[in-house]
Amino acid sequence: MGHRLMFFLQALQMEDPIQLKEEGNKYFQASDYEKALQSYTQAIKLNKDKALQAVLYRNRAACFLKKEEYAKAASDASRAIDINASDIKALYRRSQALEKLGKLDQAFKDAQKCATLEPRNKNFQETLRRLGANIQEKLRIQFSTDSRVQKMFEILLDENSDKEKREKAANNLIVLGREEAGAERIFQNNGVNLLLQLIETKNPELILAAVRTLSGMCTGHKARATAILHYLGIDSICMWMSVDNEEISLAVCNLLQTITDCLLGQGKEEHHGKEEALVLDTKKDLRMITTRLLDMLVSKKVSGQGRDRALNLLNKNIPRKDLKDHDNSRSIFVIDNGLKKILKVVGQIPEMPDCLPLTENTQLTASVLLNKLYDDLRCDPERDNYRLICEEYIKSKIDPQDMDKTLHAIQIVSGVLQGPFDLGNKLLGMKGVMEMMVALCGSEREIDQLVAVEALIHASTKLSRATFIITNGVTLLKEIYKKTKNEKIKIRALVGLCKLGSAGGTDYGLRQFAEGSTEKLAKQCRKWLCNTSIDARTRKWAVEGLSYLTLDADVKDDFVEDEPALKAMFDLAKASDKTILYSVASALVNCTNSYDTKELVPELVQLAKFSKQHVPEEHPKDKKDFVVKRVKRLLKAGVVSALACMVKADSAILTDQSKELIARVFLALCEDPKDRGTIVAQGGGKALIPLAVEGTDVGKIKASHALAKIAAISNPDIAFPGERVYEVVRPLVSLLNTERDGLQNYEALLGLTNFSGRSDKLRLKIIKEKALPDIENYMFENHDQLRQAATECMCNLVVNKEVQERFVADGNDRLKLVVLLCGEDDEKVQVAAAGALAMLTAAQKKLCLKMTEVTTQWLEILQRLCLHDNMEVQHRGLVIAFNLISADKELAKKLVESELLEILTYVGKQEDHPKKQHIISVARDCLSKCMDYELIKPLSQA
Repeated sequence: MGHRLMFFLQALQMEDPIQLKEEGNKYFQASDYEKALQSYTQAIKLNKDKALQAVLYRNRAACFLKKEEYAKAASDASRAIDINASDIKALYRRSQALEKLGKLDQAFKDAQKCATLEPRNKNFQETLRRLGANIQEKLRIQFSTDSRVQKMFEILLDENSDKEKREKAANNLIVLGREEAGAERIFQNNGVNLLLQLIETKNPELILAAVRTLSGMCTGHKARATAILHYLGIDSICMWMSVDNEEISLAVCNLLQTITDCLLGQGKEEHHGKEEALVLDTKKDLRMITTRLLDMLVSKKVSGQGRDRALNLLNKNIPRKDLKDHDNSRSIFVIDNGLKKILKVVGQIPEMPDCLPLTENTQLTASVLLNKLYDDLRCDPERDNYRLICEEYIKSKIDPQDMDKTLHAIQIVSGVLQGPFDLGNKLLGMKGVMEMMVALCGSEREIDQLVAVEALIHASTKLSRATFIITNGVTLLKEIYKKTKNEKIKIRALVGLCKLGSAGGTDYGLRQFAEGSTEKLAKQCRKWLCNTSIDARTRKWAVEGLSYLTLDADVKDDFVEDEPALKAMFDLAKASDKTILYSVASALVNCTNSYDTKELVPELVQLAKFSKQHVPEEHPKDKKDFVVKRVKRLLKAGVVSALACMVKADSAILTDQSKELIARVFLALCEDPKDRGTIVAQGGGKALIPLAVEGTDVGKIKASHALAKIAAISNPDIAFPGERVYEVVRPLVSLLNTERDGLQNYEALLGLTNFSGRSDKLRLKIIKEKALPDIENYMFENHDQLRQAATECMCNLVVNKEVQERFVADGNDRLKLVVLLCGEDDEKVQVAAAGALAMLTAAQKKLCLKMTEVTTQWLEILQRLCLHDNMEVQHRGLVIAFNLISADKELAKKLVESELLEILTYVGKQEDHPKKQHIISVARDCLSKCMDYELIKPLSQA
C-alpha cells in the first residue's frame, strides 16, 4: 500500500508544472541542460497559468542558449515577451540569441529596453556599448564591401583596364563570393546581372571568374541558389557547360552541382534567418535540371566534354546514395524519360560520320550510369520495364538490309554488357543478336569486325554465362586472330582469348592454354603496349589483355621485370582516357596478389583428393618472397604516382569497384615499413584519404588500414600536411571495431597514438570521432600488444582537459583500470599506464584522492613503481607519489606512515648521477614537501 501511495504521489508531481519547473532549475544548476530542457518542455505542455508559462519559456530559452541553439532560444524568449513585454530576463536572453544569429540591430533594440528598465545595470550598459560598436563596424564593412564590389565590376567590365588589375579584381571577386557577407552584398547589388555580363564578354578568364563567384554565392544557401538558377536559366547553364573549353566546362559543372546540392538539401548547412521559413519547391527545379541534362546527351551541338559533364552529374545525383532510402523516384524518372537517350550515347560508333561529339570516356561513363540506374531499382516489375525499353530500342535498330543501323544495335548490347551485365546477358539472347555478331565477325569491313570483336570480348565473362560465347567464342576469336592483317582487330581478338583463357583465375591446375601459351600472349600484349606508334585506344586493349593474363604467376613475374612495359602502362593510366582505370588496377592487384584468397584447410584438401575432386593449386611464384620482390619492382617503376593520378579522376568511370582495387594495391605496397616513406613522398598518403571515405566497405577498410600503417610510423606533419591530417582520424577510428582483425586494430591504435602526441587539436578530433570508448575497451584486452597500444594512446590523450573530466566523473572504473595496469608485468604497459596516471594526478587534485579509493592495492602498486628496475617506470612512479603528496596533507601523512617513506629516503640519499638525476631529484622533492608539512624532520634536527 505504501509503495502504491509513493508511486501515486510521484505521478502527481510529474504532472505538476511548478514541480517540473523546480526540477528543471535543479538540472540547469547542475549543467545538465538536456534534462532541464525535458522538464521545462513537459511543464509547458501541462501548464495553464500565463505568468508561469512566460517563466518556463524564458528558462527554456536559457537552456537553448547553453546548447548553442540560438534560433530556438530567440523563439522561446519571444514567446515569453509576448506574455509579458517587460520581462527583463527574456529580453536579455533574446538579445544574446539574436547577437549570435548576427541580427545585431534587433539585439541592440532588446538590450536598449533592458537598459531602460534597469538603467543602473552595468551588464546591460556594457552590452549596449559592445553591440553599438559591432553595428558600426558591420556598417563600415558593408559600405566598404559595396564600394569594393562596384569597383571590381567597373574594372572587369572596362575593356581598357590593365590586364593585371583585371586578374586581381577577378580573384578578389571569387574570394568575396565564398564569404556569406560578401556573397549577400554581391547578390543585393545587382551582382548576378553583372556576372552575367562578364560571361557574355566571351573572355575565358572573365567567364571563369564569374562562374566561380556564382558557385561561391550558391554554396549552402538554398534561396540564393534557386534565385540564381532561375535568373541565369538552366538552358544557358547547360549551353556554357557544352563549350569546348575544359576549364570553363568543369567550372560550370561545379556550379550546377552546387545548385543541385542546395536543392537536395546537401552541402554545408547554414541558418539564414527568414530564408528558412520560405517553402521552396525544389522537386520541380530538380526535374527541370535532369530533363535538360538528358537532352544534352543526344544534342549534336554539345561538345564531348559537355556530354561527359552531363553524364557525370546524372551519375552523381540521380541514383540513391543509400539503398535504405526507399525513394528511387529520380531513377524511375530518368529511365522513363531518358533511358533511350543514354542507350543512344552507348550505341555511338566513333568511326562513323554521323557520330555525336564524344571523348574517350563518354561511352563508358554512360555504361556506368546504366549500371547505377539498374542497381537502383527496387523490384522485378521495375527491372522488367527497364529491360523492355532496352529490347524495344535494340529491335528498332536491327535491320538486315542496313548494316550500319545493325552495327549500332550490337554496340548498344556491348555498352550494356559493360554496365548491368545480367541485363546485357539477356539482351544477347534476343533473336538476331548473336547471328548478327557472327555475321559481323566475318565481314570485310574493319569497323564491322571491330564492333563485333569488342562485343564478343564484353560478352566473354564467367564460365556459367552465355553458353554460345563459351562454346564458339574461342573458335571465332582464333579465326579472326589468324586471318586479320589489321593490328587493331588482332589486339582485340587476342584480349578476347585472354579473357576466356583466364577463367581458371589464380588456380595453377586450371590453366586454359597449353604450357607457355599464356606467356606468349602476354609477351605480345607487352610488345603492343610499348609500341607508341599504335594509337592509345588500341594500346589500351593490350592492358586489358594483361589484366586477365596476370592471373598467371609466370606472366606477372615477367611483367614486373619489364620496366618499359610497366612505365608505358603507368603513362596510359595518367592520360585523359579514364576507361583504362579498371584494367590497370586489376593488373596491379594480380601482380601484388592483393586479391582475396581462400585458406585451404588441410583435412578438406585430403578429403577432396580422396573423392577425386579438384583442389586449387598455388603457383610456386605466388609465394610470399616472390610477391615482395614484385612489390619492390613496382615501387621502383613509379606505381605510386600512377595510382595517385588514377584516384584524382573526376569521373563516374572511377567506380567504387575500381577504388577498392586501388586500395588493395596500396595496402600491399605499404606492407614493408621501409617503403612507406617512398609512398608518402610520391603522394600516396594524400591519395588514400578519399579511398578511405568513399567506395565499397571492403575498399574503405583496406584504404583505412593502409593509412594506419603510414600513420603508425610517419611524422603526421610530413605524411599529411596542413588540415589533411584531421581527415585521417575518422578512417583510423573506423578500424577500432570488433569486426576488424587484430592487426587492423593494433595499427590503428599506433596511428592514433602518434597523432594524439602531436597537438591538442588532434586530440580533440579523436574525442569528437567518439574513439575514447573503443580505446578504453582495448585497454581491457587479453592480447598484450593491443592492451599496450591502447594504454599508450590513452597516455597521450589524458593531456586533454575533456579526457581528464571523464576520469574525474563518478560512476566509472577508468581510473581503477589505469591504476591496475600500472601493476601489470608487461613493462611497456606499465610505462604507458604510469605515464597516464602521472599526468592525471598532476592535472587534477581530485584524482589524487580518488586514486586511493578505487582499489585497495593502490599503495602496493605505487611502491612497486617507485622501486622498479626500469628507470622510466620508476621516474613516473615517483612523479605520481609527488603529485599525491602535493595534493593533500592528510594523504601525504598516509604515505609517510607507509613503507613509501623508506623508498623515497633510499632513492633521495643516492649520490648525484647524470643518468639517474631526474629520478633522484623527484624523490628529494617528495621529501622536501613532507618537511614543509612538518611530517618529517631534516636529519640535523632528528
